Amino acid sequence: MNSVSRTDRRKQRIKDVLAARQQDLTLVLNNIHDPHNVSAILRSCDAFGVPWVHLLYTGQQFPRMGSKTSASARKWVSRIRHRDAREMVQNLRNQGLHLVRTGFGKSAVMVQDFDFTRPAAVILGNEHSGVQEDLLHLVEHEICIPMHGMVQSLNVSVAAAIILYEAYRQRLQAGLLRERALTSVQQEEMYNEWLQK
Repeated sequence: MNSVSRTDRRKQRIKDVLAARQQDLTLVLNNIHDPHNVSAILRSCDAFGVPWVHLLYTGQQFPRMGSKTSASARKWVSRIRHRDAREMVQNLRNQGLHLVRTGFGKSAVMVQDFDFTRPAAVILGNEHSGVQEDLLHLVEHEICIPMHGMVQSLNVSVAAAIILYEAYRQRLQAGLLRERALTSVQQEEMYNEWLQK
């Protein structure tokens, strides 16, 4: 009996994972300082098919993540760094992405009421101060997660997981997961890159 080699199984696993990556769904991490939160967000991105995240760190440096806490996730989720908020916002809009930020303003819509079947980039703010001031003026749309407890905020990594699940749920229900997948060229490029990891 012919058995499939471990290498062949790994190659097929990579192909299957890449086929489920969504090319038009991403997160922006805005000055999130806790490396454990960043690591958990990257794990959620990997789990829900987000191939890359954007890093806007203007108030501080991107946190140092130890290999034990983040190696598994950071290998599979690319990170794109930005230094200027306005330039980043314009770049994402030029890619056809609808930008939305997390927050608790009066105009915030519940996460389940935001249309994630559209291409989207979700901005997650700092654990203590939220989304930086200039982004508040550049990105008008805001989402929040409904909560009914005494504490009215969630850990940023938990919020990221809930938002990504809702996006996944909407796209699955609309039958869009395959339609929004990476192109065959993107998959091939990432496949060759991942084989080296």
